[in-house]
Amino acid sequence: MHRPLTKDRGRDAAGGVGGAGPGGISIRRNRLYVADCVEFMARMDADTVDLTVTSPPYDNLRHYNGYSFDFEAIARGLLRVTKPGGVVVWVVGDKIDGGRRTLSSFRQGLFLQEIGFRMHDVMIYRKKNTPFMRSNAYTSAFEFMFVLSKGSPKTFNPLKEPTVRSGYEMLPHNKGPDAVNNKVLRELKKEKTRTNIWAYAVGMGGTTSDKVAFGHPAVFPEKLAGDHIRSWTEPGDLVFDPMCGSGTTPKMARLAGRHYIGVDISPEYVAIAEQRLEAYG
Repeated sequence: MHRPLTKDRGRDAAGGVGGAGPGGISIRRNRLYVADCVEFMARMDADTVDLTVTSPPYDNLRHYNGYSFDFEAIARGLLRVTKPGGVVVWVVGDKIDGGRRTLSSFRQGLFLQEIGFRMHDVMIYRKKNTPFMRSNAYTSAFEFMFVLSKGSPKTFNPLKEPTVRSGYEMLPHNKGPDAVNNKVLRELKKEKTRTNIWAYAVGMGGTTSDKVAFGHPAVFPEKLAGDHIRSWTEPGDLVFDPMCGSGTTPKMARLAGRHYIGVDISPEYVAIAEQRLEAYG
């Protein structure tokens, strides 16, 4: 019923990570597959994925060629295939229906925690430009990025940003009993670790410059995927997206020197992902 795309990409594409996959084909790295991700993950070896970056359909906000998804089954499958110390980045928002926010994201986050994931961080994906204005509330311009880990994360490469000031300055020190502000000479670093609120432009040129990607109804920014891949993995690690859509996660994994597996139930979306990857050899 389901088929894999036949092209292997990247180094060590023959490295298997599971038994017979869709159509009886061995599951291999650096491939895109057309498949139901729940069935696909059931055929993968347990404890093989270093990082998943994915954004599931939520609250029927978009039409995904008529497909639906079984959230609880996907969550359990991800827990099984994730390595100890591996991370899942779950990018999700909520529908605002008649002025009421559904809070589906909260329910998903709690369920993921209940089945055994650790809610390592709740990050915010802030959209620098958004057309969705509300008449009786502030403009909604963010989605959650739940950073879930299977135990303590085995890898963290913190992304840095420049500080406003650097060098040595006399800085206030803890007050003593006399409540006098004492100052000591301390160094201000040139860089600091970024906060957990990440802002990205969306739309053509912001989300991606690949025009073909917008054949999918909900593309998240390439930089978002790339930043998480650099944060939670090392070169050669395996990055997975069970609902890869237009292929943003596989593309950014490939560009970062990581292995990838991308799965989507829609042949049309996987064809878009294949076009994007072909542009990079």
